[in-house]
Amino acid sequence: MTPAVKQLEKAGIAFTLAEYAHDARSPAYGEEAARALALPTDEVFKTLLARLDDGRLAVAIVPVSHQLDLKALARAANARKARMADADEAQRATGYVVGGISPLGQKRRLATFLDASADALATIHVSGGRRGLEICLAPDALLKLTGGRLASIARD
Repeated sequence: MTPAVKQLEKAGIAFTLAEYAHDARSPAYGEEAARALALPTDEVFKTLLARLDDGRLAVAIVPVSHQLDLKALARAANARKARMADADEAQRATGYVVGGISPLGQKRRLATFLDASADALATIHVSGGRRGLEICLAPDALLKLTGGRLASIARD
């Protein structure tokens, strides 16, 4: 199993797994997951990495129905600016491949921000650490395990 699933099991956190056949031609991994699993796009969250102007990397978790607001992420992280991390940088920092980056079980703990919209949901879906695997868990459990916090970081 993936490091994300192992972290959940070790912590004794309630979760479920959902698998689907990943299509390598799919350009949007999160939207593919929502479509394949017949889930609302505001309940499936994508995990993105950004580089802050002070050099830190930050993890942003936003609904696939929205985009990451880099200015809002920078404010939440007490930085002036943020830019998307490139794919190689994200993969090296997390130990996961793009399209399968989970906010859980990463190589090292990074500042993590979950969009505030998750607070209204009983459960959310995030990547399970590989393409085609989603984890369903309570937002509170995700925040507890990642040391993350809620912030309004998504925009339409």
